[in-house]
Amino acid sequence: MKKILIETQSFKPKGLMLTEGKMSDRGNPMVEGILATAEVKNGNGRYYSKDLWQREIDKYMESVKENRAMGELDHPESSIINLKNVSHNIKDMWWDGDSVMGKIEILPTPSGNILKALIENGITVGVSSRGMGSLEDRDGVLEVQDDFELLCWDFVSTPSNPGSYMHTIKEGLQHPTKNSYEKINNIIREIICANTDTCYLD
Repeated sequence: MKKILIETQSFKPKGLMLTEGKMSDRGNPMVEGILATAEVKNGNGRYYSKDLWQREIDKYMESVKENRAMGELDHPESSIINLKNVSHNIKDMWWDGDSVMGKIEILPTPSGNILKALIENGITVGVSSRGMGSLEDRDGVLEVQDDFELLCWDFVSTPSNPGSYMHTIKEGLQHPTKNSYEKINNIIREIICANTDTCYLD
């Protein structure tokens, strides 16, 4: 039986700050890094073959070419991409060994502005694939079956795999602290207040 499969991958984009990095043709910030890794047992105990990922990447490239490879900020338990929550769009994908690489444009949407502000302020976030498929248990490894269908990649605050965060400033793993969460809340409040007539900060 098919179900939603969510996998989080460490995403370490090239470049130091979004404001210093490469911009898209529309002037939006771009990040680049690993989206997925094949032929390994991941933190959820699942295994994706390279052939399976290759098939899905080939299909997904059609969405990339048509400029509609969108993703959301946070993971909904849904097979539908909600346009009101879209934060980014994948502009290119390619293989580097067993890793799927991606170039991502952060969009000037409400969710995209939150994502951009978090990254520019040094907040670590994760990136996760979302798909539909079934699993088969083979000696403790949950092998993703041939009915798997890739839906998109989303950015998340708390990845499903321990330590699966992306950070544009430092390469080492960092875990959110109380101050980090307070900073996130303050950034979100500022963005909401800037885009609404009525603002409640308490």
